[in-house]
Amino acid sequence: MSPSLDRGVQNVPATVAVVGELEQRLLDAGLANVQEVIPEALVELKYSTTDNFFGMDVYGDLENAYLQPEVAQMLKTAYDLLQQQNAELTLLVYDGVRPRSVQWILWDNLDKPDSLKPLYVADPRRGSLHNYGVAVDLTLANKQTGEALDLGTHYDFFGYPAYPDREDQMLREGKITQAHIQNRELLREVMSGAGFSGIGSEWWHFDAFTRKVAAEKFEIVE
Repeated sequence: MSPSLDRGVQNVPATVAVVGELEQRLLDAGLANVQEVIPEALVELKYSTTDNFFGMDVYGDLENAYLQPEVAQMLKTAYDLLQQQNAELTLLVYDGVRPRSVQWILWDNLDKPDSLKPLYVADPRRGSLHNYGVAVDLTLANKQTGEALDLGTHYDFFGYPAYPDREDQMLREGKITQAHIQNRELLREVMSGAGFSGIGSEWWHFDAFTRKVAAEKFEIVE
């Protein structure tokens, strides 16, 4: 009797991973699945739901977050730094690479004049750092419960309470609390320690490279 029959598992079917068309394109582009690099990280792709600024599910059945492999390794460094600060926390990723084809969907469906659209979404003709797979949107979460920490606003909030550049003002006006700022500072600390840079208007957004460097190193993911 073969060892497998002896263990009584001869009738267990092999597991077949089903990969959707969009995810296959990301794999073909050589991108890395964040949770394969950081198994402890959590992923909740907001653009695979309607819980985003546009109220649209533009990713369909995609559930995994992807980044350029080099950027995923940088994010692993950020996770390791977070564990040194607080081992009860993990990273909760809201968005990684955003193919330019998806960027066009958002652009075309934004009910704003073209002159104002860049205030809300990057012009796909130029491309964004998300399109290169070198930007990530994320927050901190409790590792055991998966619950996101309160950082003062929800994801994709357009307004000063979400602006890192306006935190002192928003604190004075009572729009956010010192606890919110402390959580944001922890997120910024581990991300900057791994080489990421934040932006002034979204506490959740971090870039691994400048646009110039991204264009030199990578191609836009279509």
